Amino acid sequence: MYVKGLGEIEAVAFDIDGTLYPQWRLTVRAIFRYIAHGFFFLFYGFVRNEMHALPQHDNFRQVQAKKMAGWLRCSPEEAERRLNDIVYKGLEPYFERIACYSYVPETFRKLKEAGFKLALLSDFPPEQKGDVWGVRQYCSVVLGTEQLGALKPDPYSFLKMADELGVEPSRILYVGNSLKYDVRGSHNAGMKCAYLLPFWRRIFNKPLKEAEISFSNYRQLLNIVLE
Repeated sequence: MYVKGLGEIEAVAFDIDGTLYPQWRLTVRAIFRYIAHGFFFLFYGFVRNEMHALPQHDNFRQVQAKKMAGWLRCSPEEAERRLNDIVYKGLEPYFERIACYSYVPETFRKLKEAGFKLALLSDFPPEQKGDVWGVRQYCSVVLGTEQLGALKPDPYSFLKMADELGVEPSRILYVGNSLKYDVRGSHNAGMKCAYLLPFWRRIFNKPLKEAEISFSNYRQLLNIVLE
């Protein structure tokens, strides 16, 4: 389908965290968990920054656990168990009580009805969010970059998603909220990008120059794509 200003677009793919729901809602819901495991999450943040900089590898969880073990001064096996208990399984129940952004399910449904292929590509396991606020049913491809072995902005996972969609990267619009990981990552893979503006950019009406589309809400995104 021809999208004004973008050319032919066959697929629209979405990040999840901070893109389909406001990140602050998770922080508020899980605040006592973050406090109780404060040092763990601090070390986890350091390790994730390191993992973002690594090239693709097949043993992502093992490498991550080994790096965490260094900070926690425990075995990699113990670090992996704690990662699962505190982060992966530990945060899962909170997503059941978090609302997504307004008009997200309708956006997916209407894009699907318009003929676009849809996908999800997230740095965290999509299954952690269950049915992802009802939008998973509309997606042809749902991938976590961890299972692919390369976090964003490495182009590897973006290109893998394109391959599974059967769509040329230049005909994919990726929707995200991070300049560093979503905009630059999708551009590294040859895709177009729609950037969800943070609050301060909305207030001062400052679109992101690096992104082909800047939008404030999902009604606006849908109008731009289907115009």
